Amino acid sequence: MGNTWEQLEALQPNVLKILQNSLLKERVAHAYLFEGSKGTGKKQISFLFAKALFCQNPVNHRPCHECSNCRRIDSGNHPDIHLIEPAGLSIKKEQIQFLQSEFTKTGVESNKKLYIVNHVDKMTVSAANSLLKFLEEPGNGTYAILLTENIQRLLDTIISRCQVISFRSLTPEQLAEKLVENGLSAVDASILSNLTNSIDEAIELSKDEWFGLAIKLVIQLYEVLTTRPQQALLFIHEKWVTHFKEKEQAHIGLTLLMLLYRDLLTLQVGQESKIVYRHKIEELKQQALQTTQEKAIYRLEVILKAKNKLNSNMNLQLLMEQLVLDLQEG
Repeated sequence: MGNTWEQLEALQPNVLKILQNSLLKERVAHAYLFEGSKGTGKKQISFLFAKALFCQNPVNHRPCHECSNCRRIDSGNHPDIHLIEPAGLSIKKEQIQFLQSEFTKTGVESNKKLYIVNHVDKMTVSAANSLLKFLEEPGNGTYAILLTENIQRLLDTIISRCQVISFRSLTPEQLAEKLVENGLSAVDASILSNLTNSIDEAIELSKDEWFGLAIKLVIQLYEVLTTRPQQALLFIHEKWVTHFKEKEQAHIGLTLLMLLYRDLLTLQVGQESKIVYRHKIEELKQQALQTTQEKAIYRLEVILKAKNKLNSNMNLQLLMEQLVLDLQEG
């Protein structure tokens, strides 16, 4: 069974309210554009709305999840619902034309048809023009849901023909909760929810051995800087640069380090519940007593500056050497 209305309502209350109102008032738009960052539930809510439209036994306009229509939508084989995803890097004109030819036929089982286009910003120019024609002349009982993470890449003419619904990003707390539901440990969920907005990306990272070792190295660097700072440069040479080789990896490493130093400040201002590295709380509490808020803020600023320098083409080893020297000054 797909996500229930209540589960997705907890994630995106405003979106579900808008969609429920359109069902209650029987004012379902011919085309919706769901826009928002990755992992905010756009695709799940598209299929939930599809079920609400096609359900044989809805309760207060919410799908029952049990009837044959709901079950076939869950398994992806309802004849009147079509999902289009990029073929390779883009959505091609042929894909939209196939959709148009399917939609000239009457509904196989009902007088309704729905198409969902995921990553609609990845359409080629000719695919976008074909879709535009389709949106301009919607057939009776034809509905469209377009999904995008990059609304700025869409033609204004497409946007203006849709009801735009914006999906808000999940808070780190909401995301951490979802990750624990997906089987991650509370510690991993806490760290990952502060690193990415996307459930899929977080789950993928959690399974990556590289990422597990990255967290260990960040904690080791922090401990070296705290207890044996004279060994910090050696640690960068021997351990750090061999693991964080690419710019993207270095970015993750610096973000993880910043979160650790932010935890110190969080403890100093008395917000223990917001700690990210929960398994290190006792050591962090001791260190929070031994340093000032000014020093904690200085160190965060230094790490932020290093993160910004990553965008220039600075040598990663030099960047890290400079950073550990700056952190020792604070």
